[in-house]
Amino acid sequence: MSYYFSKVLNDSFDEAIDKVTKELKEEDFGILTEIDVKETFKKKLDVDFRKYRILGACNPKMAHQAISAESKIGTMLPCNVIVQETEDGKTEVSAVDPVASMSAVENHKLGDIAQDVRSKLKTVIERLS
Repeated sequence: MSYYFSKVLNDSFDEAIDKVTKELKEEDFGILTEIDVKETFKKKLDVDFRKYRILGACNPKMAHQAISAESKIGTMLPCNVIVQETEDGKTEVSAVDPVASMSAVENHKLGDIAQDVRSKLKTVIERLS
């Protein structure tokens, strides 16, 4: 089982960020956090790295359902989506598969929630063009 969904785009890095943010919003996800890995590696390690951003996406309704079903599930939230520059100058967008990540948690109540989140995140990735 893969732990992510992914799509390579011909868009610039910034265009891909804008597109995925818009598509996430269409599925009722907001961006809670944004980590610029390139900037962090340069600042903290003085290492040059490709453009790589981690977007912490959250659908509040589904997050509430998950936390209500399993109080420690917040350790696996938000749903991370990454946007990264590829070696050939394209941009790849990847999203976590919540079914894969939650399979380690033995709580059947999370199954349906994870399936719903998976469906929404797959839709986001599939709609990117």
